[in-house]
Amino acid sequence: MDKDELDLHRIPPEAPWGPHTDRAFHGVEFLPEDLGEALNKTAMRVNEKYSSLPAEEKGIHIINIRAIEDIGYVQHESILLNSLCQDPDANCKHGLYFRDGKRKVDYILVYHFKKSSVSKTLTRRIHHNDSSARSIKQDHQLPGKGGHLDVGESELHMDYHEDDKRFRREEYEGNLMEAGLELERDEDTKIHGVGFVKIHAPWNVLCREAEFLKLKMPTKKVYQINQAHGLLKKINSVIQKITEPIQPKVAELKPQTVKRLSYPFSREKQHLFDLSDKESFFDSKTRSTIVYEILKRTTCTKAKYSMGTGEGRKTETTLLNKRWKCGKYGITSLLANGVYSAAYPLHDGDYEGENVELNDRKLLCEEWASYGVFYKYQPIDLVRKYFGEKIGLYFAWLGVYTEMLIPASIVGVIVFLYGCATVDENIPSMEMCDERNNITMCPLCDKTCSYWKMSSACATARASHLFDNPATVFFSVFMALWAATFMEHWKRKQMRLNYRWDLTGFEEEEAHPRAEYEAKVLEKSLRKEYIHKKTDKEKLTWKDRFPAYFTNFVGIIFMVGLTFAIVFGVIIYRISTAAALALSSTPSGRSSVRVTVTATAVIINLVVIIILDEVYGCIARWLTQIEVPKTDKSFEERLIFKAFLLKFVNAYTPIFYVAFFKGRFVGRPGDYVYIFHSFRMEECAPGGCLMELCIQLSIIMLGKQLIQNNLFEIGIPKMKKLIRYIKLKQQRSLDHEEHTKKKQRYEVDYNLEPFAGLTPEYMEMIIQFGFVTLFVASFPLAPLFALLNNIIEIRLDAKKFVTELRRPVAVRAKDIGIWYNILRGVGKLAVIINAFVISFTSDFIPRLVYLYMYSENGTMHGFVNHTLSSFNVSDFQGGTAPNDPMELGYEVQICRYKDYREPPWSENKYEISKDFWAVLAARLAFVIVFQNLVMFMSDFVDWIIPDIPKDISQQIHKEKVLMVEVFMKEEQGKLQMIETWKDKDMKKGENCNNHSPKVSRSHSGSMSSCHSYHIDV
Repeated sequence: MDKDELDLHRIPPEAPWGPHTDRAFHGVEFLPEDLGEALNKTAMRVNEKYSSLPAEEKGIHIINIRAIEDIGYVQHESILLNSLCQDPDANCKHGLYFRDGKRKVDYILVYHFKKSSVSKTLTRRIHHNDSSARSIKQDHQLPGKGGHLDVGESELHMDYHEDDKRFRREEYEGNLMEAGLELERDEDTKIHGVGFVKIHAPWNVLCREAEFLKLKMPTKKVYQINQAHGLLKKINSVIQKITEPIQPKVAELKPQTVKRLSYPFSREKQHLFDLSDKESFFDSKTRSTIVYEILKRTTCTKAKYSMGTGEGRKTETTLLNKRWKCGKYGITSLLANGVYSAAYPLHDGDYEGENVELNDRKLLCEEWASYGVFYKYQPIDLVRKYFGEKIGLYFAWLGVYTEMLIPASIVGVIVFLYGCATVDENIPSMEMCDERNNITMCPLCDKTCSYWKMSSACATARASHLFDNPATVFFSVFMALWAATFMEHWKRKQMRLNYRWDLTGFEEEEAHPRAEYEAKVLEKSLRKEYIHKKTDKEKLTWKDRFPAYFTNFVGIIFMVGLTFAIVFGVIIYRISTAAALALSSTPSGRSSVRVTVTATAVIINLVVIIILDEVYGCIARWLTQIEVPKTDKSFEERLIFKAFLLKFVNAYTPIFYVAFFKGRFVGRPGDYVYIFHSFRMEECAPGGCLMELCIQLSIIMLGKQLIQNNLFEIGIPKMKKLIRYIKLKQQRSLDHEEHTKKKQRYEVDYNLEPFAGLTPEYMEMIIQFGFVTLFVASFPLAPLFALLNNIIEIRLDAKKFVTELRRPVAVRAKDIGIWYNILRGVGKLAVIINAFVISFTSDFIPRLVYLYMYSENGTMHGFVNHTLSSFNVSDFQGGTAPNDPMELGYEVQICRYKDYREPPWSENKYEISKDFWAVLAARLAFVIVFQNLVMFMSDFVDWIIPDIPKDISQQIHKEKVLMVEVFMKEEQGKLQMIETWKDKDMKKGENCNNHSPKVSRSHSGSMSSCHSYHIDV
């Protein structure tokens, strides 16, 4: 046998580094020589793994792994791990490293186990007697803390389901070790009944997986980044000095003049990469990503079939065992089935405390996740380094969106101030407030409401001018162009980040199928095999998914109908409340009917929207789950589409009603439209519905942001954290020994909230983007309130990610995905909606028509009287006239109402007049012109601004040229080396030919030697 090889043999227990000989402990279990044979002896292994081995039988089996190690799969440490140390917490930095203090923990698997009282007592006794003896019996020889002691059969098999999960963990962890990962277990923790498996990826595994994943890593080649020259350089230096106080104090933000050339990692070309520091070559984010890919890819083939207990499981065993090879389930399935309760990478360390070492998490907490640095830029590169590209892109997008809100807010405030400055010069509102006009308006409701003076609505008319003035038209055009500019600016920023983060050539590969999809396919294949005895590879077709599609369609229609029904219910509330308040005996009560009804109805809408938001989110997830999408990306996109559709309808339906439907189908005095033959449809105020739309939009937008931010994003996580703390405190009180131990890093992280994805964060911002753009003509201050909210939102989300959530697995991404398409769609829809708001909801078009067609002196004098029609009170239907017609102190014969109709003395009394058709034509013409003009301008902005900045395109081209040069030089060096060897070979050949015939034997040997040398080269 080769001296470097180790054949399968036993290391005697007398060896100084062998297992402990105390009979109270298990020996380290043997790795099977034939893994396939071991899997066929499932039941025997499940029983044997709890029995103690005799002292003379204890030992460690070592497998001949030289050949496996050569190809980068297993190291000796993955089979034989030293877990014995005198001061483990000091060496392993409280859980950040293995117990040897050298190997870093890259990932954590968490599972629950039941610990009997007998085993706990013995564990404590042994812990105090011999603190160095900490090795536990592991299914595949996982070292660590904790133990399973030799107790009675009733204690060992108290729960078959727990044994089942333990067997699956055994198989899965063995497969992980075969994939090259190193594992260590810890069950002796402060969290009662929870065990942890620490995972470390050695260097050769990292290299292998980095090559598989095509990760771009920095090479030794360094090149100069093109710098600005002349005037542009001076401007950049001035800008840097001005913005220096608002830059975070992190190393990543220092201006870089050089950059390392990046190339997809290859083990054959390791000499190209900068491997001077192997420990930091793969950072913690990359290491956890690599381990997670292995966890997803590594299968637990029998996981599905060992589920369940009792007779039901036995009856299915025969059929399922025939097809066990079809069921391959990774970590996602094991988490779903409860085999493991959690899986997550570790945070870098603590973020608060006096003696805490500086780490990326602490730096992020100080320079990013703090409300005190709200005025600073975000350290996006550090965010990407710690959380990965996908989360980094979200915060970069949020930062760009918040920056772009600054000019929009400034213009919106200017428009609002313009309305404030010109309110006293607005002739229509002055006419409405002038009591000398003595305009008597028709009753707002039947019987209980009486006639009223138009001057009583003076405050509403003046307030309407703040938002309904010529400047709002300009602001609508501005915001449409702003949305287009924002999208282009983000695309350019995204390309800069792709270049900086080495994502320029990144293409997403086909993801692994989801565990639920594979389970459904397996179920289908088993059913077909049972019926037709076929074993062809199956996949889900549209016929398999048709019930789910039909359920989705019906469910979404039902949810949209439910939203409409709730809005209709609020309309009934408004109408009935207005009629009830009109019966008030006090004049002040009757005068405040409209304000009271509007405010209370909007608050009801707000509460319903917030509640339905949560309900619709759960329903959208359930509808997506029953579709069984194949990949995680497909699942996420379908979920986002459904959730956005439902939440969009939920948030904007009340606003759409006020903007486009309220007051449109009222009828006229003497011929009103009724709901349920008793409730008269509500109508707009004399100043129009725009003011009410503004109130509705502002309350829903501000209330939604404040309540969701403060209650859902701050209050609920704090409450969950408090509940977990109380539960842990109760558990600790049962075990005083555990209470005295310091928590490890993985225990602290386990108590944090799991990461639930970026969908809720994006959804909140997209809905806000809709508030800012869709109805901005009615509420110019919307960008300002969005800006104030986002300044807090960035730090709130940052604090949540750094301090309250488990560290998410880093995901590579080069864009924000489907959210960009949703943003573009909302931006296009905003142009259409604002065109209709200006033309149909506001009085902008009627004023223009009056000014240029009907005004006698070219001014707005007489506009209010022009928009009011007359009604003869004798034409009221029976039972609808006011009960108190003399409330104003005089008898009313003609009352006015807002509409374009013929007067009662006309031949076609109360018919629609020609003025109505003239205004309608102007409104439709404005919509067409506004929409096409703004769309053209937006597309022009899109066309004139290139998606890729010129300097970035030059740098990308430069990188390609430099990479070609590197490989050309390498090839030239190889050719020169080969030529040199050939020359040497030819010279040796000539020397061999010059030998005398007497030494032919020697000559033959020399030629053979030359030939051998050539072959070696």
